[in-house]
Amino acid sequence: MIPFLSLKDVTALHGAEIEAAVQRVVRSGWYLQGQENAAFEQHYAEYIGTRHCVGCANGLDALIWIFRAYIELGVMAPGDEVIVPANTYIATLLAITENGLVPVPVEPRWKTLEIDDAAIEARITPRTKAVALVHLYGRCAYTERIGAICKKYGLKLVEDNAQAHGCKYADGRVTGSIGDAAGHSFYPGKNLGALGDGGAVTTDDPDLAAAVRALANYGSQKKYVFQYTGRNSRLDEIQAAVLDVKLRYLEQDNAHRQQIAAYYYDHIDHPLVTLPERLPDPQNVYHLFPVLVGDGKRDSLHNFLEQSGIGTVIHYPIPPHRQECYAKERWNTPQLRLPVTERMADEELSLPIGPAITLEEAAEVVKRVNTF
Repeated sequence: MIPFLSLKDVTALHGAEIEAAVQRVVRSGWYLQGQENAAFEQHYAEYIGTRHCVGCANGLDALIWIFRAYIELGVMAPGDEVIVPANTYIATLLAITENGLVPVPVEPRWKTLEIDDAAIEARITPRTKAVALVHLYGRCAYTERIGAICKKYGLKLVEDNAQAHGCKYADGRVTGSIGDAAGHSFYPGKNLGALGDGGAVTTDDPDLAAAVRALANYGSQKKYVFQYTGRNSRLDEIQAAVLDVKLRYLEQDNAHRQQIAAYYYDHIDHPLVTLPERLPDPQNVYHLFPVLVGDGKRDSLHNFLEQSGIGTVIHYPIPPHRQECYAKERWNTPQLRLPVTERMADEELSLPIGPAITLEEAAEVVKRVNTF
């Protein structure tokens, strides 16, 4: 059996240090907003390359608080528009609509699976206030053209970095430091994963950081004084301690992912299986390894591999604009056509990848794919 991702095996890679960190927190008697949070926030901000990091309960909240903070600061208002990739996990859109903002989906490029920077400018209106850039699958989605568009129109660039911890742009900047603010998820299966839910916001903007920190703490910057109507969305001390351990090994773990991905790129050879455009290693940390399976055979390959003992996952079978929850939204008109996104939803299949998979297991995956 080759699981898609064994969290037990991933945790075991650094198990002794993780157990020691958890024990340290348990014995300390301090479980929220203590030294572990402060240490992790400092270390993660240094790693990402931003002045501020604010821990919160999960990745969705991180994105929600960014947009909410911009509203509280008067940068945006409900009804404003946010450019967003049509091909993304629904959390990106949920953060936008949660704040009364309007998502404007833009198609991806087929070769990269990421937002088509040539299609963004045509979707900008006087109501557009931001671009939500998603580094999906662990691939850096930023381009100089996106940066120039944001500068030209005065748009905030908000990064959804949930799947790309440690990914870098061509100039060496780490994703999460490229835009005005970034949301990060530490869901257990991520490249930097906790033992439960967790998230963070990174930014160089001190006003945004302060607003996010208050919003995630009931709206309070001072005990029993509430500037905003916030919520309880805090990263706990145990998760912060675990993340601080795993952060030390992130580069090493990502390098292993890149080694497995290189094997896939070099050896997968099947007429129905298309691999995304290959990026230089620093620009892809391979949270996932997606392939596109043509001729209507994606589900057949998925079933074939499962029956062979190889775990695979479809990301994502129903795109956000086709989900029932958005069926009656004004922005999601019957005229909205997103054929590239819908084709990806029909053809995408993710193969096993992670810091615990071996090259021997990767070879077995390749063998099964090629003999399908």
